[in-house]
Amino acid sequence: MVRSATADNIKRIIREKGYLQRSVAERAGYNPKTFNNMLNGRKVITDNDVKNIAIALDVEPNRLFGIVA
Repeated sequence: MVRSATADNIKRIIREKGYLQRSVAERAGYNPKTFNNMLNGRKVITDNDVKNIAIALDVEPNRLFGIVA
């Protein structure tokens, strides 16, 4: 299992917004188990995943990388 700064940022944003991981997964178009695997290093988060997750969280994609403008 590989630690991912992007996954850590996604988890932090989910907590900050008070969302449930399951609801974010569904809004992003993922099975909750697949989404959990992304956040816990068992599945690589791709560029396309970043776009989908950013839309589901209503944030700019750069926020998922920890870049705040």
